[in-house]
Amino acid sequence: RSGKSDLYEGGVRIPTMIHWPGVSTAGAVCSAPIITMDLYPTILEMTGAPGDATYNENVDGASLVPLIRHSDAALGREAIFWHYPHYQAATPYGAVRSGPWRLIEFYEDMRIELYNLDNDLGETTDLATQLPDQAARLRSMLHAWRDEVGAQMPLRAPFDEAH
Repeated sequence: RSGKSDLYEGGVRIPTMIHWPGVSTAGAVCSAPIITMDLYPTILEMTGAPGDATYNENVDGASLVPLIRHSDAALGREAIFWHYPHYQAATPYGAVRSGPWRLIEFYEDMRIELYNLDNDLGETTDLATQLPDQAARLRSMLHAWRDEVGAQMPLRAPFDEAH
């Protein structure tokens, strides 16, 4: 659904290819969801570089080295998160992906949409009203993550008040 820079899977789902001679297995396929923030800790681990200790404390990502070594490995995290508090291709939103579930929260009106990506990769059937407990669990995870990382919520521009 949709395209690059949009909030749906068509905008956030892209293939990633990693070749690490002597470590990765040629032709191996891994279906674990990853996010761009995982690249920094991955490169640090691959190169043995320490990075900046203060900066590293605030990195919201996981090293992909376990997946590179064994495509069926797990990263040991429950979810990945998106936070776009600005207007770009989409309206401001946040999202969480946990297992097959993806919840999107729209910051303009705080409405949510819930999708099961295993059954509905095109995100055509919003399940938020049908599965309120699942939606509430994911929304709670999203809000807790935003609080944990100190994510800045969008602010209304002064000219918006007049409209």
